[in-house]
Amino acid sequence: MKITRNGSQPSAKGPVDYFTGTVRLDMPFKASEPARVGGAIVTFEPGARTAWHTHPLGQTLIVTAGCGRTQREGGPVQEIRAGDIVWFEPGERHWHGAAPTTAMTHIAIAEALDGKVVDWLEKVSEEDYQAAPQEG
Repeated sequence: MKITRNGSQPSAKGPVDYFTGTVRLDMPFKASEPARVGGAIVTFEPGARTAWHTHPLGQTLIVTAGCGRTQREGGPVQEIRAGDIVWFEPGERHWHGAAPTTAMTHIAIAEALDGKVVDWLEKVSEEDYQAAPQEG
């Protein structure tokens, strides 16, 4: 058993290559091999978001606070709120982040495949981000 105490690990800023806007990353858990799961608590300030990306084994988001947006390639922008759980299929191209005027926090959980958890792509355009969201 391993207990990681709250506040025992420093927060980090979301790298500008992979995020637009102000994003805080807290990486409280990553399993040791042979386990493959890891996770982060990600807080997006209003208007902040990820770049387009994929995960080789998929990704689960558990929205814990606020209101956000997400989109998978070819689909509409969807609104997500605290209590929502989002699943992205392996290899599904997508993005996620806060709403334009409201912050959003989620727990992101993904598994590594051959040591790789994510493939980062280009940034989300303002046009894609500003598209009117639909409720899931």
